[in-house]
Amino acid sequence: MPSNQTPPNDPVPPSRGKIAERLLPGGTEPDPRFTLANERTFLAWIRTALALLAGGIAIEAFTSDLFLEPVRKSLAVLLLLLGMLLSAGAAGRWIRVERSMRNKTPLPLPLIVPLLAGAGALAAAVVLVFILWR
Repeated sequence: MPSNQTPPNDPVPPSRGKIAERLLPGGTEPDPRFTLANERTFLAWIRTALALLAGGIAIEAFTSDLFLEPVRKSLAVLLLLLGMLLSAGAAGRWIRVERSMRNKTPLPLPLIVPLLAGAGALAAAVVLVFILWR
């Protein structure tokens, strides 16, 4: 090797940082496409949660002449709580899927799907009963 060239260095794997090491211990780095797909799914859940939060605020702010106060408040609180639970569930789902991919284990069941479906059905039932009752 000529004296003016430096020998090639062995690449050192980059560190993910302390928080990442705590949240995602062990395993191997998955294909970036899968990690990014997991992130896009997380963001879709967050968009849904934001829509529920906006719906709860809109019902409370703009439907005072349509619904009785207890119905309006109940429906608004239901949507706001569902949005909060969905946000937390999305974060938990993202980390569980990421850990599963890193450890090459089966993906976890999406427990937030039945939560969202059940609460959405309950909110729709409340509106339907109120419309038919009126």
